[in-house]
Amino acid sequence: MATRQEMSDFLASVEKRAFKQAVYAVRQDESALDIVQDAMMKLAEKYADRPNTEFPMLFQRILQNAIRDWFRRQKVRSTWTTLFSSFGSKDDDDDFDILETLRAEDTSNVPVSPAAQLEQSQVLAIIEQCIAKLPGRQREAFMLRYWEEFDVAETAAAMGCSEGSVKTHCSRAVHALAIMLKNQGLTLESVLSPTEN
Repeated sequence: MATRQEMSDFLASVEKRAFKQAVYAVRQDESALDIVQDAMMKLAEKYADRPNTEFPMLFQRILQNAIRDWFRRQKVRSTWTTLFSSFGSKDDDDDFDILETLRAEDTSNVPVSPAAQLEQSQVLAIIEQCIAKLPGRQREAFMLRYWEEFDVAETAAAMGCSEGSVKTHCSRAVHALAIMLKNQGLTLESVLSPTEN
């Protein structure tokens, strides 16, 4: 059984990465933050009695389910909004910009010189844009395998699919990213660190 401090340390360690995953998926900062907070609360409320070694798997499963639930709710809302908008006025006061995302600050491996910092931030921005363009399941598999460093079996469990599907999604994501990054003058090695199993 994990202690309160172990739970707190785990949540602090995954907060930024989880937020990025949610932002890439839903493309709304506020919704992404709500999703991550809900996932953290659910982990703390329902699984605090589990060993802390199980937290990464449990949290990713909860987070991915929360993202899917968000999309289900959006689909229902969209259906009703479309239905009711045909009866209402055509006022268009929608301020939402789907490409607008909040950058989670990452202070690890920060270069010393301002020029190197600028170059790194530009490269990261390009990588983030490319990852955001991936189809949902490919992006999910890629993030779990390469950012969360889950193995294939853990990724399959978190995504609720077979290991073969994980490998397929990862392969397609890596191939698509390689093409997108090459078009931007970057190589895939700047993104990946673990090896593909």
